[in-house]
Amino acid sequence: MSTAYEGATPGFLVWRLSMKWRVAVDRAVAPLGLTHAQYSLVASLHGMQRAGERPSQRRLADHTGLEPLYVSKLARALESGGLVERTRDPRDPRAVQLALTERGHEVTRQAIEVVQGLLRQLLEPLGGLDSPRARDFTRDLVTLLDAPLDPSRGETPLGSSLDAPLDAPTGHHANRQEQQP
Repeated sequence: MSTAYEGATPGFLVWRLSMKWRVAVDRAVAPLGLTHAQYSLVASLHGMQRAGERPSQRRLADHTGLEPLYVSKLARALESGGLVERTRDPRDPRAVQLALTERGHEVTRQAIEVVQGLLRQLLEPLGGLDSPRARDFTRDLVTLLDAPLDPSRGETPLGSSLDAPLDAPTGHHANRQEQQP
């Protein structure tokens, strides 16, 4: 383990890894005219369309974990860029269905290739994309994603050491005694 992250909390490490990934994807797909969020939308849409689905914005929001309002904003921008087509759902006139345009398919295929290369780089320290460690890591991530989180059920009482401020560079909790006058 890197000494920079020694003693860091799992929450801090998840946050740092997600930020590292977001920044890397943002930079990698920028030459294709996409942001990380837009990539998440078009790549998910690509996969859903390949499975025969023409999802609504709401369905795509549920799939990506993005807020429905944000998906709507992203879809409008992607539509303006000629990558996505938005149409009313014939079964529900309030719902908007999304589909990639021909240009959207081409840009998405290129972006997926670029991001797959990043993923291979990210997983090299675990033995590569198809290694047993990477498969275990993927299973652990799915387990954590499937675990319900209810912020109103905070089980740590106020005043405990877990509410101490984090030392930003390392994610360590500040020593409680150092905080007192």
